[in-house]
Amino acid sequence: MYSCIVVGTDGSDTAAEAVRHAAELARIHGARLHVVSAYSATLSSKLQAERELLPEEERWMVSPGEQAERVLVEAAKTIEATTGVSVETHALPGDPAEVIIQLAETLGAELVVVGNKGMSGITRFLLGSVPSKVAHHASCSVLIVRTT
Repeated sequence: MYSCIVVGTDGSDTAAEAVRHAAELARIHGARLHVVSAYSATLSSKLQAERELLPEEERWMVSPGEQAERVLVEAAKTIEATTGVSVETHALPGDPAEVIIQLAETLGAELVVVGNKGMSGITRFLLGSVPSKVAHHASCSVLIVRTT
């Protein structure tokens, strides 16, 4: 039924639950699994201050993109060790919901998996949330995993 599944992660425990669901679905369906982590292209002031304390040759490691890559490497290791599913990872700058939606469209994914964190309270109605935006704008099916 599914040949290509996209799942987003920020490295949190709740996102890890969504990743586990996506990995199991990929295993069952023999689907390609793409794990994506979106990041801001600019450093927070706290992170920038910490970066300045490092030697010049190590500063590249403290960047939003590098942090996203580390999250993805850990997710891929866990998925491959627990399910045997091979994973393709994508660290991309931008709004998380938009990055997930765009990657799913680019890859022709049939399913996007996201966790439900952030789908409650007034913030959802005022600003929207990643799962809400993905559910409303993705061009494929969306599975929202209850993670809280």
